[in-house]
Amino acid sequence: MPNLLAAEPSAYLKSAAHQPVHWHPWGDAAFARAKAADKPILLDIGAVWCHWCHVMDGESYEDPAVADLLNRDFVCVKVDRDERPDVDARYQRAVQALTGQGGWPLTAFLTPEGEVFFGGTYFPPEDNHYGRPGFLSVLKQVAGIYREQRDKVAENARAIRRHVAESLNEAKAGTVSSRIPGVTVPAFAPFSDSPTCRRTARAFSATWSRCSR
Repeated sequence: MPNLLAAEPSAYLKSAAHQPVHWHPWGDAAFARAKAADKPILLDIGAVWCHWCHVMDGESYEDPAVADLLNRDFVCVKVDRDERPDVDARYQRAVQALTGQGGWPLTAFLTPEGEVFFGGTYFPPEDNHYGRPGFLSVLKQVAGIYREQRDKVAENARAIRRHVAESLNEAKAGTVSSRIPGVTVPAFAPFSDSPTCRRTARAFSATWSRCSR
């Protein structure tokens, strides 16, 4: 299946048209494909002015090994945040709720219905000494979790959605606390330093680590 970004009007999306990842633009077709194939969605949100977006493009999305894994196990969607600020705002809130941080590139893992169950921002190609996990290892773990622990994926998605909705009801400014009781987070997740996030990591790291073996 070819990359579908060449005909898009966005300069940011066009800049990824040569990549070996089978990118879809945002739209119903991508979600229909994810449902038909029973695959999670990898959502990448960035902008033409975003330095780290281009870094991650070059390091990961142009790597044939990464592309092979993405094309096999995910439906990949790329979004220009300047073209779709509504999409960016929705998924920034969800990832911030889970990890305590947002920004670009935003890297979110969604159910075929569009609900976030894990995410982050920039991932380096390999594990580094700053504690960030390598993107290839993240993809392998997330794909395994989606295949083997679908109930946990659905539980995470519901908890994140509920927490974002409740936070926005309580504080109309749009900022979201990172404290989500009961959410399972992979051992590699880039947590905020909140006590709740640290407790969540300790409580569930063993469960998620087993999925990578």
